[in-house]
Amino acid sequence: MLKLIKTVLVLFALTSFANAMEQISDKLVKEIESLNLFQGAQVKVLRGFDSGDLYLLNVTVRGQQSKIYLTKDKKYLIAGDVVNTESGRALDIPDLPVDIKPTLGKEAFTFGKGNDEYVLFTDPECPYCKKFESYFSQIEDKVKIRVFFYPLPSHANAKDISIYIMSQKSYGDKVKAMTTTKADTPAFVNRKIDEKELAKLEKTLEEQMEIANKLGVRGTPSVFDTKGNKVSWVEMLQKYGVKVQ
Repeated sequence: MLKLIKTVLVLFALTSFANAMEQISDKLVKEIESLNLFQGAQVKVLRGFDSGDLYLLNVTVRGQQSKIYLTKDKKYLIAGDVVNTESGRALDIPDLPVDIKPTLGKEAFTFGKGNDEYVLFTDPECPYCKKFESYFSQIEDKVKIRVFFYPLPSHANAKDISIYIMSQKSYGDKVKAMTTTKADTPAFVNRKIDEKELAKLEKTLEEQMEIANKLGVRGTPSVFDTKGNKVSWVEMLQKYGVKVQ
C-alpha cells in the first residue's frame, strides 16, 4: 500500500542533486499515475526526475500544481522538504513554466511603465514582499508588473490591507498604498468602503487567490515572466542594476 508521509523536513542521504537528475520515461509516469493513491486523489504527473534515491515529481492534484517525492519502490509518497544529510541542501524539483493566460485582465493593477512584463503575487504583510516592493521606484520605468494579491493565512490583516489597496482610485494611490500601508497606518485604520464596493473587492480578491492556487503559488512574493517561468525577485532587481541589501 502506498503511504503518504507529510513532514516539513525529511532527512535523506541522497546521492545526486537536481542538476544531475534525469527525466523519467513516459512509461514510468504512467506506472506512477496508476498507483491507487494517485488515481484516488486525481494526481497527474506533469514531469518527473530520477534523483538516484527518489523520484521527484511535478504534479497537479485536483488541478493544483505541487511537488512531491516518491520512493523508488513506490510505497511511500513524501510531501515536504527532502534534505541531504551531508550538505544540508534541500533537494529541489525544477519548476515547470505555468500557464499565465488565466491571469490576463485579472490583476489588481499594473505597476510600472516599462517594456519587461511580469506577474507578481504579493502579500501586504509579507516582509519579503515589502523588501521587494521597497525597490519599485528604481525599476518603474523598466518593468510592467501585473499585481495580484495573495494574503497568507498567517498574516492577520493581509486580506483587509489587500482590499484597501485595491480600493484606491488612482495608479499613484495604489502604488503608495501597496508600498507603505501597515496595520496601524491611519488611512487604513480609518478606511471607509461602502458595502457594495466591498463585496466586489472581496470577490476580486477571492478570484486572485484562486488563480494563485491553480498556478501552484505557495509563498510570496512569487514572480513569473511572460513565458510562465518563475523568477527570483532578487535576481530580477539585479538585472536592472539594483543593489539589494
